Amino acid sequence: MHGYAARAGLEIVGDYCDIAVSGHREGRPRLNALMASVRNREVDCVLVWKFDRFARSTRHLLIALEEFDHLGVRFISVQDQIDTASPIGRAMFTIIGAMAELESSLISERVTAGMKAAAARGKHLGRPRLSLRLVDEIEVLAASTNLSIRKIQEKIGGQASRGRVGEIVKRIRSAKASTV
Repeated sequence: MHGYAARAGLEIVGDYCDIAVSGHREGRPRLNALMASVRNREVDCVLVWKFDRFARSTRHLLIALEEFDHLGVRFISVQDQIDTASPIGRAMFTIIGAMAELESSLISERVTAGMKAAAARGKHLGRPRLSLRLVDEIEVLAASTNLSIRKIQEKIGGQASRGRVGEIVKRIRSAKASTV
């Protein structure tokens, strides 16, 4: 990116990279910071490696592109060789955005279909079931002690996730509180 920016005569004023945040979400912290910089007119060009890393929804892409256009901000996708400074670039951006959204939707549909097929074959989906003995042990600890969820999880040897232990503890302790 830095090499491309140097060759294109662009000065990099900030790096806005959300790590391990889904492109489906519009409320990403670094994306929000980028948009604030754009709105404050601190940025006159947004340079991305591949535009589908910017957003996966055509709607979000088009809204951002419209805002960039309104504010006079150029959008360049290096890998896709798209520069919204030209009408062809804007048209290609919209077409490729629609294809990225289609691909994402197809993947989602395949996952859903696979999960339904697995359920139809009797395959258990989700968390593994806890044994009744383990649930009883957690319930007894929750009712008879003031141990934290983490301490109860340690006491049972980590045989259940902290979230699952927390659900059981909250259920028991709220039932106990309502009867007192």
